[in-house]
Amino acid sequence: MLFMTIYTFSPENRDTVIKRRAEKGGLLPPGAKVVGEWSSLTGHRVFRIVDVDDPKVMMAATLAWSDLGSIESYAIMPMDEVLKVIASRK
Repeated sequence: MLFMTIYTFSPENRDTVIKRRAEKGGLLPPGAKVVGEWSSLTGHRVFRIVDVDDPKVMMAATLAWSDLGSIESYAIMPMDEVLKVIASRK
């Protein structure tokens, strides 16, 4: 199951975020695999796509950063799969 997670950090937490990431990496629990990760050009927002078998793993992955900002997480599907589901309903 794929999740798009958007981490938004306030400017005053920037140095803490950078330090934690440098020292501890992405802080992903076992069972989570990063498919891709991007940063906004301002450096205060990170976009990550993660593949997990169990949504509880995704919850654990976001908790590692929740003290430094806000987190949005969405279950996502590739568009070709979405279109197949839609087509099968007709």
